[in-house]
Amino acid sequence: MKILLKATLVIFIYTGLAMSCDKDDDNSQQQNTTIPQTINTAQSGSWKITYFFDSDHEETGHFTGYVFTFNENGSLVAVKGSTTVTGTWSVTDSNSSDDDGGSNDTDFNIFFASPADFEDLSDDWDIISVSNSKIELTDVSGGNGGTDFLTFQKI
Repeated sequence: MKILLKATLVIFIYTGLAMSCDKDDDNSQQQNTTIPQTINTAQSGSWKITYFFDSDHEETGHFTGYVFTFNENGSLVAVKGSTTVTGTWSVTDSNSSDDDGGSNDTDFNIFFASPADFEDLSDDWDIISVSNSKIELTDVSGGNGGTDFLTFQKI
C-alpha cells in the first residue's frame, strides 16, 4: 500500500511539472542571445533598414539609402550622402530604467530627436531575433495598440 501511494505521488509530481512547462519555452534566438551578444552584433558593422511597419502602414522607404552605425559610445548614426542623423541606442533588460514596463524581454532602445521620420524609430523595441546579419524588432504601441516592426540587415 505504501509503495502504491509513493508511486502515485511520484506520478502526480511529474505530471504537475510537465503541465507547468509552457509553449513559450522555445529556443528562439532572442531567448538565447544575451545582452552583451546583442550589443556586439549591433556594433559589428553597418546596417540598413529593410523593413519598417508603423502601426498601420509600411514606411521602409523613408530610410532607403541610409546606413546605420551602432557605436560603442551609445551613439547611433544614420548617413545618406551628405545627410547625417544622430541618435542614441542601448540594449537593456526589463529591470532597467529605460524599459517601459510592458514586457519581461530584453529591449533594444533607439532614440532620435529629429527629423520626424526618425522620431518614429524612437522606442524600446522588443527583440524578435538577432543573428550576425539581421536584427528583428517589434513594439506594441501604448497609444493606439498597433504593432510596429523594424528590421535591420547588415550591409
